[in-house]
Amino acid sequence: MTAVRRLLPLLLSLAATGCGTLESMKQSLLGGGPRPGDVGFVKGFYGGVVADEPSAALVGKEVLTAGGNAVDAAVATGLALSVTLPSRAGLGGGGACVVFMANKNGPAHGLPEALTFLPPAARSLGGGDRPAAVPMTARGLYLMHSRYGQLPFNDLIIKAERLARTGVPVSRALARDLALVYRPLSDDPGARGVFGTQNGPLTEGQTLLQPALAATLAQLRVQGVGDMYQGQIGHRIEEVSPVSGIPIGLADLRTALPTLTSPVTVADGDDMVAFPPTNGGLGAAAAFAALRAQPTDVQGAYARSLAAAAMWETGRATADQIVNGPASAPASTPLYPASTSFATLDLDGNAAICDMSMNNLFGTGRMIPGFGFLAATSPATVPQPLLASALAWSPRKQAFRAAVSASGQAGAALAAAYGMSSTLTSKRTMPVPVPEPGRANAIACSDYLPGAEQSCSAVSDTREAGLALFAH
Repeated sequence: MTAVRRLLPLLLSLAATGCGTLESMKQSLLGGGPRPGDVGFVKGFYGGVVADEPSAALVGKEVLTAGGNAVDAAVATGLALSVTLPSRAGLGGGGACVVFMANKNGPAHGLPEALTFLPPAARSLGGGDRPAAVPMTARGLYLMHSRYGQLPFNDLIIKAERLARTGVPVSRALARDLALVYRPLSDDPGARGVFGTQNGPLTEGQTLLQPALAATLAQLRVQGVGDMYQGQIGHRIEEVSPVSGIPIGLADLRTALPTLTSPVTVADGDDMVAFPPTNGGLGAAAAFAALRAQPTDVQGAYARSLAAAAMWETGRATADQIVNGPASAPASTPLYPASTSFATLDLDGNAAICDMSMNNLFGTGRMIPGFGFLAATSPATVPQPLLASALAWSPRKQAFRAAVSASGQAGAALAAAYGMSSTLTSKRTMPVPVPEPGRANAIACSDYLPGAEQSCSAVSDTREAGLALFAH
């Protein structure tokens, strides 16, 4: 299967040009079954995906079985979460990911890389009465795909587009978030039209329809993601967003760029563990180092996580100083915003872990008129969310070991660290729940991948309503 998988780019290029030899190649190489890019193309072991919302996880699985790699699955899952869990992910928000491509001849030479696409404050038109952040999700996921993806980007975005257009059942996770904040959310006519009924908020199992969001996703698919940042969509956002008190200017959109950089790393025996260079990532790195030194001192690791996040936010210390910094927590803990997390793994041992946020449940609570997505809250008015995740790999074997992505506001960094530490110690995938209030999703291969697919499994947090999918 791996050998056939390597022919995928050639077959896709032939399909794109309409080459008459494609059918004969398909018959000789693949038989009469699904073609590359079709769900079910990969038979047997395809890897795994785990996310906080089931419909988004199923989208990720579809991409893996269609021959997509872990990054294709992560991009599709992130875009789907923008439709199915808009309380915590959306085109108006952003996030951070760590990617591991096992091939040493690939773009990252077998080393993890971090992508951060945190939404900055929109400032060019003033703050409005509900200051907004610059939408970064589309730009961040597109960069990740352009560097590592295998399937066409349009094949990934159309999956989210279809969910928005045809509707998706409201998940337990979204229903809980709606029940918490529907009263202020319903003050916005656009939000009320999407998330409400005559009797109140949508409830679990009811259909969530988002035709305006589907139209926006279709325009991004046809015109390209750049249209949001310097084209027609961007100009229109500048025109209509001030009407809702969430002004976002074209200058804000043009200058907000995702960042590709090296992750923060901590050695663990023969393995290395990578964390995103965010406040939550540094907090997770510090907590992980503390747990490896004193496994039973969970409270001490929690204090380290908060202290490290606070140090990172000052910008006055290096990553090494932060990871090995003071053990005491700050005098007060900020009210960190909610987030969501997911992880993907493909059959070649490539992996991606991502955290996404709207900087508040449902962001500003206001839709950008006509576009069907909520504006995220400006980071100038709320703390940055603790976006925390961890990815372990073997530099010597050039192989994947484990991935843990986490949420849970102030508990997110400890959750990523604890989930990873318990996975590595036990050689089981997150054998116990992470400490409250943290939540975590995990994929792990106790004997590494590629090479031992039978040792791999995926786990979603048992206290939530996510979904883990894995095939052996």
